[in-house]
Amino acid sequence: MVILLNCAHHLSQRLQKTFVNYGEAMMYSLETCPNAWLRTHSVWGRYTVSFLLIITQLGFCSVYFMFMADNLQQMVEEAYVTSNTCQPRKILVLTPTLDIRFYMLTILPFLTLLVFIQNLRVLSVFSALANITTLGSMALIFEYIVQEIPDPRNLPLMASWKTFLLFFGTAIFTFEGVGMVLSLKNQMKHPQQFSFVLYLGMSLVIVLYICLGTLGYMKFGSNTQASITLNLPNCWLYQSVKLVYSIGIFFTYALQFHVPAEIIIPVVISQVSESWVLFADLSVRTALVCLTCVSAILIPRLDLVISLVGSVSSSALALIIPPLLELITFYPEDMSCVTIAKDIMISILGLLGCVFGTYQALYELIQPINHSIANSTAVYA
Repeated sequence: MVILLNCAHHLSQRLQKTFVNYGEAMMYSLETCPNAWLRTHSVWGRYTVSFLLIITQLGFCSVYFMFMADNLQQMVEEAYVTSNTCQPRKILVLTPTLDIRFYMLTILPFLTLLVFIQNLRVLSVFSALANITTLGSMALIFEYIVQEIPDPRNLPLMASWKTFLLFFGTAIFTFEGVGMVLSLKNQMKHPQQFSFVLYLGMSLVIVLYICLGTLGYMKFGSNTQASITLNLPNCWLYQSVKLVYSIGIFFTYALQFHVPAEIIIPVVISQVSESWVLFADLSVRTALVCLTCVSAILIPRLDLVISLVGSVSSSALALIIPPLLELITFYPEDMSCVTIAKDIMISILGLLGCVFGTYQALYELIQPINHSIANSTAVYA
């Protein structure tokens, strides 16, 4: 992200522009590169970045659909056995009354209405609500998982190499804000302080993810679910945690949806008369929400979809493109050999992770599922 910020800042100064977004940074960089073919086709740099941003953000939205549906299903199916006493879960298998896809369709109309909101100030209020609910839920989750942690020496020291490939995509998925950093910097009152804010924010997020992942695995071991909220005790306190967390994800959906909407909708409304602009705008928003819902219905496997989205598009936006952008932008200005080697290594790492992570995620997705497990809700006493 820092590489992307440096390149965008350098290009905006070179071209005397107040702001350039991710796609424009790629296009302007190619326009000034030594290679004549790349200069001629520089606009395809912007198209490529825009396409990857659309795929990535809509992938995030599909994951949010699955997360909300998984938690909603568990809350509903377990409602009649929920108690006031919060005890660790002991697995019992209960055949669900309704399929997970029903819950996705139930959420669909509410999300459709949510994305009709176009005012960024209103969306910022939703963002604040999402942050508050998420932080509150995370605090209660940490409070539970740090209690009575089993002896970690009973856990395997090393997972299989296939798991590492899936982990790569899952880890890169956390760079979900890479497409929004330039816009955030442009909207700051003191944009020169954005690097400090970015370093601080990323450091806190990394520490939070490492702690939650490590403690969660130490607590639940091989029974750890795709979302750790599904491992919480079946009592009213932690059922409310799932509900509050899902509400936070619900509001966050609108923020992630804003990026592809801002790329696609201007292109569509430019093709229609002024009297049809509003209809076209709302139609595109509805179609995109339905697309994310259909994607979630077709592949309702939260963990593998997260890894797939991370490997396919997030790796390109976060690891492959920024180093190449730095090489193209600063190469005419005598870059050091260390910087060139660093950029090449990061891009190669991202490319390898993209190829092998995508392969492994797709391989796992096409494997037959044990329907007695996949179509049942785990209920715990």
